[in-house]
Amino acid sequence: MQKSNIEWCDSTWNPVTGCKHGCEYCYARRIAARFGGYDSSDGSVTTRNPLPRAELHQPLTITRQSGKTVNSPFPFGFEPTLHHYRLDEPQHRREPQTIFVCSMADLFGPWVPTRWIVEVLDACEAAPQHRYMFLTKNPQRYAQLDRLALLPRRDNFWYGSTITNRNSRRFNGTISLNTFLSIEPLHECLDAGLGSFGGDRLIIIGAETGNRAGKITPEKAWVDNICEAADLTHAAVFMKDSLKPIVGKANMRRELPWEKGAQQV
Repeated sequence: MQKSNIEWCDSTWNPVTGCKHGCEYCYARRIAARFGGYDSSDGSVTTRNPLPRAELHQPLTITRQSGKTVNSPFPFGFEPTLHHYRLDEPQHRREPQTIFVCSMADLFGPWVPTRWIVEVLDACEAAPQHRYMFLTKNPQRYAQLDRLALLPRRDNFWYGSTITNRNSRRFNGTISLNTFLSIEPLHECLDAGLGSFGGDRLIIIGAETGNRAGKITPEKAWVDNICEAADLTHAAVFMKDSLKPIVGKANMRRELPWEKGAQQV
């Protein structure tokens, strides 16, 4: 687990890393490429996976250009990998935290074995002092797992869908779960209206960061539209720092539904 600069969580925890979505704006892929690899037996650094499936019970090491040898955070680059040795990390943090689970992966991607997901969820349940935030571009997996009675229905489990445009998939189940939307990066006006966010207790909004050539800068009207629709269902709105130049510091909203005084759906 690592302390996070992400505004809506305290820490990130990555028992699974890697993703196959291939989003061109993905920051995680760039980080994995920069810090990936491990020391092979011939003394070189490689990202080749010698295992039938990328599962590690012990960390692999990597020697940096400085000559320092450390545990490799992404030994196989951005290939999906289960790090068994990280599963008990939340249990060693006694102080309650809001944890973004698998910030460097899509835990619920179709390529992820159900067994991996269950092991991560079990590890969360073993440390109930924390709040766990999950986020996926494959929200139908939530419903599939719930039908199998594998998705915990706990107050401290939050299931999120990533939204970037009007065609993005979101979880629309009727089951009683804490659900939220992460609308980041916002790439177009969503034309949100009455009922758009029914059931979602939190709406996170952010702009694309970095210097990608095709970067899209959202308009203030797009953000206002989301906020108006969220207010109709009393969903909390949390704007990330990337929106300050767009909406203005005075208009920034930093509501979290678990904080004192937050409105409930």
